[in-house]
Amino acid sequence: MYQLKGKTAVITGSGRSKGIGEAIAKRLANEGCDVVITDLGTPTGKNFSKDHVGTTSEMDSIVDEINKENKGKAFAYPCDVRKESQVKALVEAAVKKFGSLDILVNNAGVGYIMEPFTEFKEQSWDAVLDVNLKGAFLCSKHAAIQMITQGKGGSIINIASQAAKSGFPFAAAYTASKHGMVGLTRSNAIELGAHKIRVNAVCPNHITTGLGHWQNQFFSEKLGLDYDTYLQGIKDRNPLGRTGLVDDIAKAVAFLASEQAAYITGEAMNVSGGEEYH
Repeated sequence: MYQLKGKTAVITGSGRSKGIGEAIAKRLANEGCDVVITDLGTPTGKNFSKDHVGTTSEMDSIVDEINKENKGKAFAYPCDVRKESQVKALVEAAVKKFGSLDILVNNAGVGYIMEPFTEFKEQSWDAVLDVNLKGAFLCSKHAAIQMITQGKGGSIINIASQAAKSGFPFAAAYTASKHGMVGLTRSNAIELGAHKIRVNAVCPNHITTGLGHWQNQFFSEKLGLDYDTYLQGIKDRNPLGRTGLVDDIAKAVAFLASEQAAYITGEAMNVSGGEEYH
C-alpha cells in the first residue's frame, strides 16, 4: 500500500515483545521495508531492568519472526541511544547491512519512572530526559547526516505521546520530555526540509502494552481505584470508546514514512481516538 520496498528503517526501542516498536517494525516490514531492530539489549541498573528494556534474545526473536514473512528483512543491533558513539555505530551498521537509511522512528522511551514532583529525584529526571529527548536528538542527528549524504531525502518519525500536549500527575519528566520531542520535531522539520527530509511526530494516548499495564497499575493505585475501574474510565472518556492498539500507531507511522505523506512535515499527529484533539 505504501510502497516502502527498498527502503531501510531504524526503529529504536523496538526490542520488546508486543510493544509499540515491535508493531511498527513489523508493519514497515510488511510494506516491504528492511528494518533494524534496536534496543538496549542488556539490562543496566534498576532504572533499566529486564522488565523495561528489550533484551538481546527478545530482539533476535522479533527479527526471526519478520524474516520468516519473506517481505522486508530485519536484523538486530543493540544500542544505548544516550551514547552518541553507539548511535553513530547503529546508523553505520544499518547502512552496511541494507545499503541506506531512509526512515528513522524514535520510539525508545522511559514511561515507567513516576514520582510526585516535590519528591522527584535528579537521577530519575536524568534517566527519562536522557532516553526520551537526548536519545531522539542523537538518533535524529546521525540519521539526518546519513540522509543528507545520500541526497534522496528521508523521513524521521518521533513517537511522542498525549503527554506531549497535556500534563499528567507524577510525570513531570515524561511530560517535559514529550513536549520537548514535539519542539524538536518542529525545529528539525524547518531545518531539514531543504534536504527533503520530513520530520513528524505521532502522539498516542494510552495503549496497554507491558509499559501500559505498569502505568495502569501505578495510576489506579494512586487514584484509589481498582485496575478495571481505572481502565474503564480511560475508555469512557474516549469518543471511540476504547484504548489504543499498537497497530493504530504502526499504521500512522507507515503512512508518515511513505510518499502518501510527501507534503506533511512538522506535524504532531494525534492517534488517540479523539481523546486529544489539539
